[in-house]
Amino acid sequence: MNTVTKRDLVQRISENTKVQQQKAKEVIQAFLDEIIAELASGNRLEFRDFGVFEPKAKAPRTARNPRTGARIQVPEKITVKFKAGRMMKEKMQPTPKPVATPPDPGLPETGSPNAPSAPAP
Repeated sequence: MNTVTKRDLVQRISENTKVQQQKAKEVIQAFLDEIIAELASGNRLEFRDFGVFEPKAKAPRTARNPRTGARIQVPEKITVKFKAGRMMKEKMQPTPKPVATPPDPGLPETGSPNAPSAPAP
């Protein structure tokens, strides 16, 4: 598994759209900034077939320091939940390879010259 950076995406999009890399970078950065701003405002973002980004609150809880065993209070925090859309789910699944099933030894093969023919009435 490789890591793809924003720079890699900028280069690919620039090549595919014939736009200068600087312009592609500005558009991509503006898009990402808007996503962050909307999530920070508590809004849900839905991109059809791609997925849904949704801010989720994690409740405050009591945790334990593994070194000292002391109990500490962890405050509430907001995280982002992502749920993949239909197209992404389909693209993420490996394509099934056709499996050749061996013929049933109890049944004669149809179309082969050595297969017994059906009895005449």
